[in-house]
Amino acid sequence: MTRKQRPQDVVEQALAASTADGQITYVVEGSEANLRWAGNSLTTNGAMRSRQVVVVSFVDGAAGTAVGTVTRSGTPDVAELVAASEQAARAAGPAEDAMPLIVPGPDGGAPPGTGDWAADPAETSIDVFAEFAPALGQAFGEARDRDELLFGYAEHSLSTTYLGSSTGLRLRHDQPTGRVELNGKTPDFGRSVWAGTGTRDFTDVSVAGLAADVQRKLAWSRRRVDLPAGRYETLLPPSAVADLMIYLYWTMTARDADEGRNVFARAGGGNRTGERLAGLPLTLRSDPHAPGLEAAPFQLVGASSGSASVFDNGMAAPAVDWISGGVLMNLIRPRAWALRTTAPATAAVDNLVLEQPGATATQAEMVAATDRGLLLTTLWYIREVDPQTLLLTGLTRDGVFLVEGGEVTGAVNNYRFNESPVDLLGRAVQAGATERTLPREWNDWFTRTAMPTLRVPDFNMSSVSPAS
Repeated sequence: MTRKQRPQDVVEQALAASTADGQITYVVEGSEANLRWAGNSLTTNGAMRSRQVVVVSFVDGAAGTAVGTVTRSGTPDVAELVAASEQAARAAGPAEDAMPLIVPGPDGGAPPGTGDWAADPAETSIDVFAEFAPALGQAFGEARDRDELLFGYAEHSLSTTYLGSSTGLRLRHDQPTGRVELNGKTPDFGRSVWAGTGTRDFTDVSVAGLAADVQRKLAWSRRRVDLPAGRYETLLPPSAVADLMIYLYWTMTARDADEGRNVFARAGGGNRTGERLAGLPLTLRSDPHAPGLEAAPFQLVGASSGSASVFDNGMAAPAVDWISGGVLMNLIRPRAWALRTTAPATAAVDNLVLEQPGATATQAEMVAATDRGLLLTTLWYIREVDPQTLLLTGLTRDGVFLVEGGEVTGAVNNYRFNESPVDLLGRAVQAGATERTLPREWNDWFTRTAMPTLRVPDFNMSSVSPAS
């Protein structure tokens, strides 16, 4: 195979070379452009291209169907790749999640829209920053005038996936992904704050808005207030809410719940579907067609897990409410587990939205309504402590602010926190307006989120942290 070979031709070549009982092949063609800056100056920029080829072979046997998956980057020998996948399948035992492969058309489980299979892959380039870069230069000058330093990173990628199967699937999806992270610091690095945003194409990124957010937080942090550990009324901004809700989402597997291994397990057996989790009428949902958060409308799976199955490649991933009106409605469930439990198969989607219908309060309005409490910026180093309660621990980062009498009066020391996002949903007493946001901790893996600011009356700051 040469580099000039089109990705859809690679898929067809792999399918034609198959001697197995079934095969799924997909190629992800990617391009990326990025900028980095430090101390009010651009430091590096770059552009990259990539290709990933995945072949999944299915071999039927007396005991069931076995699966072999082989992945290569770059320009592999397709015949060798197919042979390796089939050898892996023949050496494996029967797969417990075996199901008939998805076939074309809604009745066969595939999405109705398949994209333009014949078209070339979408591409990005450094030109995506044509308006962003000059605005960033202006922000550098203004920061110098204030004796402040800006650091950060901007990245844009465009990946095109071509998925084909021996059952006749031919699916394509173009996925743009972008993010900006902007850190503001004082020259002595004694104060540090953060702002960030996600984007599809950088046309909606306001550098001036991000810089103004950083400037405001640095001004807030001129006064330092040390407070002990304890439970505080806390305003969690959308970015922090996103990091907590993403972790909750990643644990929403029906099998783990049905088998008593996660927070969604019902005491005595089964899962908690139908139980109220949130005191507020919150909805947690995913939708591949959500404006500004568009994601693949079908499953793309290289290895089976509790949340996805290679047999479900190409399965439609429609909009779904995970929580509606505060009540748990759905869990992630591959077809094989759905068949075993006589429950509906439900696919994960690569975006997440938390909202309260009718909530319009801005973060500024929520601050103005706070007598005394904390306003966070971001969370990081989040780790799971107890899967049964989804207790998480982590640290605050780049700005914890004290609110008194409806105004921010200073910056507070950082903390280690111990909280369960499920418990937080139950204890939250106010949700603001939902807005697109960039998670801080998980944005290497998950960027498409929209979240509100949440007011929690007793957020657990378990210890003081020296982290900045």
